[in-house]
Amino acid sequence: MMEIGCIIQARMGSTRLPGKVLEELEEGKTCLDSVIQQLEDVFDKKNIVIATTNLEEDKIIEQFCKEREINVFKGETKNVLDRYYKCAKEFDMQNIVRVTSDCPLIDPGIVFELIKKMNTGEFDYVSNVLKRTFPIGLDAEIFTFYALEQSWKMSELPSEREHVTPFIKKNSNIFKQYNLENNENKSDIRVTLDMPEDLMLIRKVVSKIKNRPIRYNDLEKLFEKEPEILSINKNIKHDGYERSLNDDRDFILSDENNG
Repeated sequence: MMEIGCIIQARMGSTRLPGKVLEELEEGKTCLDSVIQQLEDVFDKKNIVIATTNLEEDKIIEQFCKEREINVFKGETKNVLDRYYKCAKEFDMQNIVRVTSDCPLIDPGIVFELIKKMNTGEFDYVSNVLKRTFPIGLDAEIFTFYALEQSWKMSELPSEREHVTPFIKKNSNIFKQYNLENNENKSDIRVTLDMPEDLMLIRKVVSKIKNRPIRYNDLEKLFEKEPEILSINKNIKHDGYERSLNDDRDFILSDENNG
């Protein structure tokens, strides 16, 4: 059994920035390369799995993984919860770290702190997003296989299946939870890759910071020195989950009408 594994969800079909995970951030290095490189400071490569889809357009991600000798799993497109569950089951993971492929600046130090908390055995779910205080794009979650399996069995709403962990987060009476908080609320900062403006900002950041892996402290120092960088994407709204809630409303209405 793999005591702890990291599953990175990745697909080419972004509506707002198609192919974003394979966008080049610096010479010879894509967004997905950067996510993997950041996490290799915490994980052996064999404990990292890229979970993509069965779609034809995502065969390029499968090829990307083969070229870099990274584990790959192919599953459902929109039902990402199912993809995670079957991936974790195939690789026999006891605890699962969830990172998305649009977070090329994910801080391995934050992930390490979450792993330490999970290793106490006191929690089913630990993250830094229950109450967001870190910049968007430094998001990480860890959950037990038990919590993932229960969520897979019991989740019904589209948002619960698309975003993997809403069912766990909404049921603190079932799952013991912990949230890692920053010493200052910086949740208004975006270092995730979703829009062209985000790509501009991240390219600027990686050109300015020479340390690898890039740490949250490196970002803080850069933004303090050059705050104008943050103006590049300051008007972008983080609304992926809100869009899924609209799907929930449609699902509930359809269910009522069919009842």
